[in-house]
Amino acid sequence: MTSMSVPDRAGGKGRAALRRGRAVAASKPFQIAVALAAIALGALLIYRALKDYSFDELVAAVGRVPTGRVAASAGFAAASYVCLTLFDYLALRYAGKPLAYRRAALASFVGLSLGHTIGLAALSSGAIRYRFYSRWGLDAGEVAKVILFCGLTVGLGLSGLAGAALLFEPGIAWDMAGLSPAATYGLAIACLAAPVLYVLLAACLRAPLVVRGWSIALPGPKLAVAQVAVGVANFLCVAACLHQALAGVREVGFAAVASAYVVANTATILSHVPGGLGVIETVVQHLLPGVGLVGPLLVFRFTYFLVPLALGTLGLAASEAFYARGKGSR
Repeated sequence: MTSMSVPDRAGGKGRAALRRGRAVAASKPFQIAVALAAIALGALLIYRALKDYSFDELVAAVGRVPTGRVAASAGFAAASYVCLTLFDYLALRYAGKPLAYRRAALASFVGLSLGHTIGLAALSSGAIRYRFYSRWGLDAGEVAKVILFCGLTVGLGLSGLAGAALLFEPGIAWDMAGLSPAATYGLAIACLAAPVLYVLLAACLRAPLVVRGWSIALPGPKLAVAQVAVGVANFLCVAACLHQALAGVREVGFAAVASAYVVANTATILSHVPGGLGVIETVVQHLLPGVGLVGPLLVFRFTYFLVPLALGTLGLAASEAFYARGKGSR
């Protein structure tokens, strides 16, 4: 099944330019340059994130959070990245190019662990994913389908969590977004309805949707349900990661943290701020005024951003060394 196609509007020159662009993207020197740039950028981002703190300050701030909470936060962060690997695993099936889970997991984790910190995650992680998937037989169009499917999964997951969070803890939206109670509850219902409508469309529509000349085939109903489920599960895990870090210094309800995270993450997506720097801090400070948040927020950033970033950078370097020795074809 063709997942997505676009009408031929570009003419001969446009098609020639597209072929040249794909040839450049597929060339080995270009892919090596992308990989080296990503590794260097990963190392730079780790340095920039930590350069304003001495080692003793970092240890002291994190030490104020109970060890059990740190471990729980790390566990939920790991669970979130497992969910993210399933984004790619499902997306590859949608694109008609299913791969073994270990390959989908490697490409997803390396791409997103760097992309979350770089910013513009779809583009930055997409370039890294292309490096992996092109080795395993996907062309540029098929990788684009994977990235679009994953982006839609993010939207569906965030919409589902946002709807539930706004229903159970609407105060954050009232205070920070200036929404009235009626508007907040209306938005909550709309957010909850979006994933439901998506699954219904996937179950009922047989013909592709045509939007502004683009033909988009929805996944089958089982794949759509799995897509929504893993999308919501991912954001539940991220919110739980943040909640465990914050609960280490002050008791706070999960629904309140989830609502705050939804507001912060939406602002991060719209602003493309790398890692949500400053955005999450502002929202959490509003949720817990007067509380020393350096420790718990560092725990959250360590477990969800910095540790995966370090592992992803090492994973990318190791995979490049592995393929450079010619073992990737085995």
